[in-house]
Amino acid sequence: MNPLLALQVAEHVRNEVREHPKRWGCLALFLLFGPAIACVLVAVLIIVVIAGGADGSSPAPGHVPGLPGVMLTAYQQASQRIGGIRPACAGMRWSILAGIAEVESRHASGRTIAPNGDITPPILGPPLDGSGVGGNRTPIRNPDGTFARAVGPFQFLTTTWAGVEQDGNDDGARNPHNAFDAALGAAAYLCGTGPRNLKDQAQLRAALLRYNASQNYVTQVLANIERYDAVDLRPVVSASGAAKIVIDAAMSQLGVPYAWGGGTAAGPSRGIRDGGVADRHGDYNKTGFDCSGLVLFAYAKVGITLPHNSRAQFAIGAPLSKESGLAALMPGDLVFYSPGLIHHVGIYLGDGRMINAPYSGAAVRLDTIDLGEYVGGRRLL
Repeated sequence: MNPLLALQVAEHVRNEVREHPKRWGCLALFLLFGPAIACVLVAVLIIVVIAGGADGSSPAPGHVPGLPGVMLTAYQQASQRIGGIRPACAGMRWSILAGIAEVESRHASGRTIAPNGDITPPILGPPLDGSGVGGNRTPIRNPDGTFARAVGPFQFLTTTWAGVEQDGNDDGARNPHNAFDAALGAAAYLCGTGPRNLKDQAQLRAALLRYNASQNYVTQVLANIERYDAVDLRPVVSASGAAKIVIDAAMSQLGVPYAWGGGTAAGPSRGIRDGGVADRHGDYNKTGFDCSGLVLFAYAKVGITLPHNSRAQFAIGAPLSKESGLAALMPGDLVFYSPGLIHHVGIYLGDGRMINAPYSGAAVRLDTIDLGEYVGGRRLL
């Protein structure tokens, strides 16, 4: 069985058992008469125990010197989501995407990278008109007759992007100049449409040659991948006492799906309908957390009961003003976002980072705090 498929099945089984224990109790009796099926499910349950519900991808993003936080998050998120787009592909990891993007654009160096992944100004290669610029001697045209060119942080040819374009940040657009879209598109292109295991060096090399038919290019990217594979992304959190308990509780949920309305003091729960974005992502059929649900779960571990609403949580505890900056925060403090009304909350880890359940279509993860929307913090401990 494909390991990614097995883990997806395991997650589904675990969620269904939580929601319908009687139904699954009856199924267990039935399985007594189906030894072959029982063996498969036992294997799946073992995977759940060992993996803890993880999806088999690399660790949640931490900090890598010289690599913008948004770009790192884009690489990691793409490596997590590719299994749903290319189920026959195994072994995708953030370091592969980072290795390519370092060569192609130095991680969008010199550009402004917005929290949603939009990169400005756009990264544009020269028109491939056969003039010899960039080594191009053969004109390549778009369907409309214009000359193709490499675009975005992964330098997709406009003709290639049309075949692999993805919406990596769930905003309804597929933009090669967006870090999340481009990273997921690159993952899809590397995986191809058939079975592929990128943990196998020969298959990884073949995928990179398909991306750029140059042995020198492949050698350089492989060296980058090896260097990134050696990076320890586990976050270093300087916390003790109650703050450590809160942070450890939240960190134990890394990778759990976002679900609007999800999360209780006991853990992840079934999401609810919102009549909009969450419904389009099927949050009401997911078991997970929204931002305030993750916070109330973590703080329940130290005996603090919080409302399931970020605006209500903003009214609790000692205020930490936006003007005092991130230097005023301590690990375990709550951080809030508000371009208007309070709409998001996370738990501060230190070094400008937080753990949070960001939005529909994502999962509990680490993020760099967006100072443009940061409105202040609250200290409850």
